[in-house]
Amino acid sequence: MPSVQTLRLSRSATFRLALAYAGLFGISMLLLFGGLYWSTTALIERQVADTVAAELRALADRYRDEGLGGLQLAVGQRSAGGSEPESVYLLADPAFRPLAGNLRDWPEEAVPDGSWTQLRLYRRDREGGPILVGARAFQLPDGSRLLVGRDLEARRRFQATLLRNLAIGLGVTLTIALAGGVLVGRRLLRRVDAVAETSRRIMDGDLTQRVPRGRSGDEFDRLAESLNRMLERIEALMGGMRLVTDSLAHDLRSPLTRLKGRIELTLLGPADPEAYRQSLEQALAEIDTIQSTFNALLAIAEAESGAARGRLEPLSLRELVTDVAELYQPVVEEAGASLTLGRLEEARVPGHRQLLAQALANLLDNAVKYGGPGGAIEISLLRRNGEAELQVRDHGPGIPEAARERVLERFVRLDTARSQPGSGLGLSLVAAVARLHESRLALEAAEPGLRVHWSFTRLAEGAASPSPSGKALPQ
Repeated sequence: MPSVQTLRLSRSATFRLALAYAGLFGISMLLLFGGLYWSTTALIERQVADTVAAELRALADRYRDEGLGGLQLAVGQRSAGGSEPESVYLLADPAFRPLAGNLRDWPEEAVPDGSWTQLRLYRRDREGGPILVGARAFQLPDGSRLLVGRDLEARRRFQATLLRNLAIGLGVTLTIALAGGVLVGRRLLRRVDAVAETSRRIMDGDLTQRVPRGRSGDEFDRLAESLNRMLERIEALMGGMRLVTDSLAHDLRSPLTRLKGRIELTLLGPADPEAYRQSLEQALAEIDTIQSTFNALLAIAEAESGAARGRLEPLSLRELVTDVAELYQPVVEEAGASLTLGRLEEARVPGHRQLLAQALANLLDNAVKYGGPGGAIEISLLRRNGEAELQVRDHGPGIPEAARERVLERFVRLDTARSQPGSGLGLSLVAAVARLHESRLALEAAEPGLRVHWSFTRLAEGAASPSPSGKALPQ
């Protein structure tokens, strides 16, 4: 019985494709070999016919010059034992009696009209059965008849040998093609099995699995690379989702607990309208905090999902920076800080206006909160090496170098930020918007303070599409 591996191989699409290719290749070789065989045999027969025609012309000249006696002498010489063994001659009188030549008698089926024909004849100089002869026959003016031909047995043996060799070559070719199909099918089946096994483990819950790659750089390696990148993205999203749910459960537990406790205490207390009002105001503040957290998470999810990538349109970064700075100016002044617009060069990028505005507002909000009263905030937009770089600087305590990558994650707050309100989602939203726009985000020390470098590598050509600016709400 065939093995399981053989059955799987025979049912695989790769093996069937290889088998179909082998069949097509076999048909092509059959046509090629058939054409070669036909052209070779036709060439040999044409050469034989031309040789017989040349013999007839020479004998006709002899008959014209010397008559029947000279022709008889010439036929006797040509059909002698020392002549060409494949030549066949017969000169017969009007009564069909042989006069010269190496045939036993005149064949009844030989019509003396000069046409080319193939006959089975008996030779005088050979024992055994008849041989295949290609010949032409003529009737001379005195009633005598002349037949000149060539022995085709050698040609028949050559054709049989050629046909046998072509058949062997075709069989070897098909065998090699089928063997190659089996080898290719097995190799491809192993690659497909590797992908299937990785998929099975991932479906079982192990998101760390990756499709193995070879070293050839072929289509399977490129497919494996794409699948692995997709799996890394899925794993990151799943990890982010778990982080969000865990963080939500942790960060929302406190405001919800406070909200519930405050309402219960108010209900247990005396019916005091002022107490009710104070409790409702505190509950509203807690709800605003919760709603702000949810809005930030929704904005991050929209940026990270890539759904907003289809809504990118050319816009002016300088115009966006000017609008957000103008809208945020009262918040800066209320905090006792100052906002300065530095050099703003024109730069147009394909972008999502609302998300970019919200991300810039988050940067300004952080600069206000951590810059302290009297702190200065500076914004600039520069064009460098074909890129647009947006810079936001404050004069606060800054962020330690070891924590600059970590603060871009969700719900991460440093110890120095615990005294300030917030959910730890501001910079993570900025990082998500930067990834959506295929841009780079870097944090560095400004001594004092923190400088944020936001570099846009994709610039838009042409004029920016006008779009109404909306107020970006800080998170």
